[in-house]
Amino acid sequence: MNAMDAAVICKALGDAHRIQIVELLVDGELCGCKLLDHFQITQPTLSHHMKVLVECGLVVSRKEWKNTYYSLNCETLMAFRAYIDHLNCTCKEDNKDEIKGRN
Repeated sequence: MNAMDAAVICKALGDAHRIQIVELLVDGELCGCKLLDHFQITQPTLSHHMKVLVECGLVVSRKEWKNTYYSLNCETLMAFRAYIDHLNCTCKEDNKDEIKGRN
């Protein structure tokens, strides 16, 4: 994953509803109607949120008759986590006290 891909995902996760949707999908695939039960939003609003999550690659969708089912794209999620994990802070010992003083 590169910085541009990570930025798109960060932007998608910049909305509390979308973070909550990802949290719900951790337990497995859900129908859009079941996702809607967890929020006080309209169906078109949920569709917008799902479109954003699908376009950034975090979520995949599949149609089954009139329903759309959503699940996490584990490959993208794991690549994003790995990208974030590599952003480690390596502070020198003499800077640790200075950083602690800011908190």
